[in-house]
Amino acid sequence: MTHRSTVGDRTGKAPKESPPDATDATDTTNVAGVAGVVQATRVVGATDATSATGATSATGTTDATGTTDRTGTTDATGTTDATGTTDRTGATDATSATDRTGATGATGATGATGATDVVDVAEVSEMSETTGVVDVTRATGASGRDVFGKVRLRNAARLDPYLLAAAFFAAYMIVSVSRYLQAESRSWDLGIFEQVVRSYARLQAPVSDLKGPGFVILGDHFSPVLLLLAPFYRLFPTPVTLLVAQSALFAISVVPVTRAAARLLGRARGAAIGGAYGLSWGLQGAADFDFHEICFAVPLIAVSLEAVLAQRYRSALLWALPLLLVKEDLGLTVAAIGLVVAIRTWRTHQATAQIAFAVALTGLLAFFVTVGVVIPAFNDGGGYDYWAKLDPEETAPGSALLNGAGDKLRTLLWLLIPTTGLLALRSPLLIAIAPTLAWRFASQDENHWSMAWHYDAILMPIVFLAFVDALQGARFSGRPWQRVYAYHLPAAVLAAALALTTTRPLASVFDGATYKPTPASEAGARALAVIPDGASVEVNVRPIAQLTRRCRVFWFGNTAGLVPDYIVYYERGLTADTLLGYAKDLHPSATYTLKAEDTGYWILQRTR
Repeated sequence: MTHRSTVGDRTGKAPKESPPDATDATDTTNVAGVAGVVQATRVVGATDATSATGATSATGTTDATGTTDRTGTTDATGTTDATGTTDRTGATDATSATDRTGATGATGATGATGATDVVDVAEVSEMSETTGVVDVTRATGASGRDVFGKVRLRNAARLDPYLLAAAFFAAYMIVSVSRYLQAESRSWDLGIFEQVVRSYARLQAPVSDLKGPGFVILGDHFSPVLLLLAPFYRLFPTPVTLLVAQSALFAISVVPVTRAAARLLGRARGAAIGGAYGLSWGLQGAADFDFHEICFAVPLIAVSLEAVLAQRYRSALLWALPLLLVKEDLGLTVAAIGLVVAIRTWRTHQATAQIAFAVALTGLLAFFVTVGVVIPAFNDGGGYDYWAKLDPEETAPGSALLNGAGDKLRTLLWLLIPTTGLLALRSPLLIAIAPTLAWRFASQDENHWSMAWHYDAILMPIVFLAFVDALQGARFSGRPWQRVYAYHLPAAVLAAALALTTTRPLASVFDGATYKPTPASEAGARALAVIPDGASVEVNVRPIAQLTRRCRVFWFGNTAGLVPDYIVYYERGLTADTLLGYAKDLHPSATYTLKAEDTGYWILQRTR
């Protein structure tokens, strides 16, 4: 049992309870609570200080567990270790620690006067089991009667994750929607996914003509989760609906990350880690990259791993299973999360560990069934197209992994250093990044190795929650340098994220040009206005998302013999003769004439 001595004179007798003069309050008590929680309360007269367990005594001697030493003498506890042994000395060493078992070290120094004056001698760092709560009790004595007032920050602390999420939702939405409105799409993905969601909204098979006329998207990637967007698209039939949904899903993932960090590390550190996560380069890059189905995976992974840290292991497994409907390769991530849970529960909850192993096997089985049976069944070629990306041109063993080694190493270091200071390597949660990194680094597509595009977004919640897990243990390390490092790291990670953001997409939120149309977007609006709704159009990248909501759109050179009504091409410096030559090569039986040209936008119309 941990005691905190509050009063006691040098004769060993308890003081009188009548309030002394203010000049009698000469000594200080340094009170350290759970996991470095320091609360300071100035007490005149009887002392009532809310401590690590919230227990209070109004007598001469205060017991931190709620008991009172009735002998009139003071039992001063210097330090309490994880086993509950106590070093009883006359004075207290000013250190405090709480290990993962909940053992608490209470420290303090007690004067020998008739009253105790408790003053703040350390940084106030708040933490509670939920989201980081501080209850500061101030007692003033008058005529033997205490008047108590409480300042509660519980509600404000609970709102922290949601306030951060709301701010990041707005920021992500500004980045992605402004890119669309300025016609600066960098890929065809937004157009593909709009075609798929529009098909679902019309209760049709999920077809994307950009992948080929009548191509069912389940033959490319297995992502039935996109069906959830159909009702919203039905109400708001525009690509902006997809971008807003993606921004919301990324922002929602901020909540479990912040909540887990605050619960384990305290409110301030939780907010710092939540802010750093929202600013992470992986999420910013994904928000800047139009739309992708992995936006559904990010909050699912975050909630699942938050449950792991809260030891709600079965909930963690249940939250991981829907990943099977997001994308085929995420079956391997489900298997990895199942393995993490099994590792954590094997010694203490074998029944849960067995369920975790079953979930891991389910994830592996789902992956092989999806890529081996389901996708080939919808694919025109009867296979899984992405196996080809794993075939290296060289035949030397290990050559596939050595290709682009510099880019791969850079991506790995960016994943671990600015986000966690390498501390995440101490957590088994980091196992969950292995499947994604494995297929990306084994791929021969250099886009998979780099930090561009959206591929790192699903790794961000894993890395940050592994960081939280490792930080919780490192703060109580036996090595002083490690404790100091862990103490300052959340603030350092937030500072790094803020500094890097000056060159990342979210910096555009503070740029006035973000909110204004560009000459290219205005030219595109004028040029594309000549194309009627419902027309068939063959396009290259930039005009895609501007047309998919109202036309049948094909990728340039991939119409499979179908002759479109219009050809739209964006390229500055192109000539009409060159584009007409392209059209003749692609569709020799058709005749096209120049319909419009404006600032790089070229429109050809079929005349026969």
